[in-house]
Amino acid sequence: MALAHLPAAVRPLIVKHRELVKYSLVGATCFLLTVAVNYTLRLTVLTHKPTTALTIATTIATIASYLLNRGWSFRSRGGRGRQYEAALFTLVSVLAIGINVIPLYVARYVFDLQVPHVSRYTQECSDFVTGMLIGTVLAMFFRWWALKKWVFPMRRSTTANLRSATDGIPSILSNEVEPELVRAQQ
Repeated sequence: MALAHLPAAVRPLIVKHRELVKYSLVGATCFLLTVAVNYTLRLTVLTHKPTTALTIATTIATIASYLLNRGWSFRSRGGRGRQYEAALFTLVSVLAIGINVIPLYVARYVFDLQVPHVSRYTQECSDFVTGMLIGTVLAMFFRWWALKKWVFPMRRSTTANLRSATDGIPSILSNEVEPELVRAQQ
C-alpha cells in the first residue's frame, strides 16, 4: 500500500499504528481463508460437524497467520529463537482457536440452535454470526494482545535504545519523574 495515495490527514495515523494495520490486513486475509476452508468442508465432507470444520479452517488460517505476521506485521520485533517463538505462537493460537469455537459451540449445543429445533436458515445464520464473526473477533483481540506481549515482544536492544534515547526526560505517559528533577524542584 502506497502511503502517497492516502489522504494526508490519515497518513500519520497509519504510520503510528503500522503494526496494527498490518496485523489487521493479515487478519482479514486469514479470515477469508477461514471462511473459504470452513464452508468448503461444511458443504462437502463435514456437513454434520460444524465445530470440527471451523477448527480445521482456523488451524489452517493460523499457520498462514504465523508466516505472514512473522514475516511482515511483527518483523521488527522478536529476538527469540524461531522454535521458541513458533511454540509460543502455537500455544497462543490453540487458546485462540478455543476462544473462536466457543460461541459456535454454545449456540449449537447449549442454545440448541440447530435443525430440527430451528430452520436450516436460522442454523446457518447462527453458525456464521457466532462462529465466524463473534468467535473471530474475540480470538483476534486475544491474539493481538498475546502476540505483542509474549510471542513477538520488542527486542531488548530496541527497548534499550528507546530508554537511552529518553534518559533524563520525564515520561508524560506515566508518573515517573527523574530523581534529579525532583531534587531540583525542592
